[in-house]
Amino acid sequence: MQKEINLISDTTTRPTEGMLQAMMKARVGDDVFKEDPTVNEMEERVAKMFGKEAALFFPSGTMANQTAIKVHTQPGEQLIADKYAHIFNYEGGGVSFNSGVSCKLLDGDRGMITASQVEAAINPPDFYHSPLTTLVCLENTTNKGGGACYDFSEIEKIREVCDRNNLGLHLDGARLWNAMVARNEKPEQYGQVFDSISVCFSKGLGCPVGSMLVGSQAFIDKALRVRKMLGGGMRQAGYLAAAVLYALDNHVDRLEEDHRKAGEIAAMLNTLNIVKKVEPVETNILIFQLRDEVDENSFFEKLKKEGIRIISMGQGKLRMVTHLDYTNEMHTTLLKKLKNLDD
Repeated sequence: MQKEINLISDTTTRPTEGMLQAMMKARVGDDVFKEDPTVNEMEERVAKMFGKEAALFFPSGTMANQTAIKVHTQPGEQLIADKYAHIFNYEGGGVSFNSGVSCKLLDGDRGMITASQVEAAINPPDFYHSPLTTLVCLENTTNKGGGACYDFSEIEKIREVCDRNNLGLHLDGARLWNAMVARNEKPEQYGQVFDSISVCFSKGLGCPVGSMLVGSQAFIDKALRVRKMLGGGMRQAGYLAAAVLYALDNHVDRLEEDHRKAGEIAAMLNTLNIVKKVEPVETNILIFQLRDEVDENSFFEKLKKEGIRIISMGQGKLRMVTHLDYTNEMHTTLLKKLKNLDD
């Protein structure tokens, strides 16, 4: 029986046998007391990777992002982000609920904004009628933008704008591993330009749970208190940290395979008469639209009968995400079945 081909997200993966073995052998303690040796090792390793003083383990990327925003801002202030930003669209309104901060959303390109857009969006600091702008949040790769990657030189220009205007700069790097593999970049490059960075381990790297926030020691000390308030303290979290350490050793370089497969799926979709548009593919996310006369529900039913699962992002945009559990056999099968949809 053909296995289900699940492309709704790269969060659906299960630990590999090697990862499970590493988890079972982990040395653990109580991380709330900072006494879990494996968590401590992982936090030190990731902080060093990015050239930062400290790091803190979180159960989710949303909590890591929300904590960063809370540390960077005060209630009544405003942050700048793209209109597609995950922190605005997919974190349950947490920016306003947790931090009392508003978002000035910019119309970027596939979720990416420019330094000139940021500069134009900053409220005059002496004009007390408008919120005080204090933070810029970028996302790399962009989820709703179809896995698009920033040009690093543009990030550096945004950093310069932030420096001139005394703004913090946070990166939602949930899929930063994908961006670094696709663009041949290094973690320390990002550590040099961002005040804080969140990275996720439960997407392309295939871990069951976990994200990390990196920054200065003073920043992470404050983040630890916020994590406690949000209920993010975990006890014997070393079992999860062991999965992260294994993934960093074994699952980063293979992301290139996910990117290749996503590109090949996009190429196939571009040949189908029922497909109206396929967004550019750089990493493991591809977004496409059906022609206006094609019924989306019927299309989903056809895929379901073929054992294929994808997701709708609304407004006619459909998404596929390649990942660790999407095998070569599944890939060959998917391409054949997609081709038959036009018949």
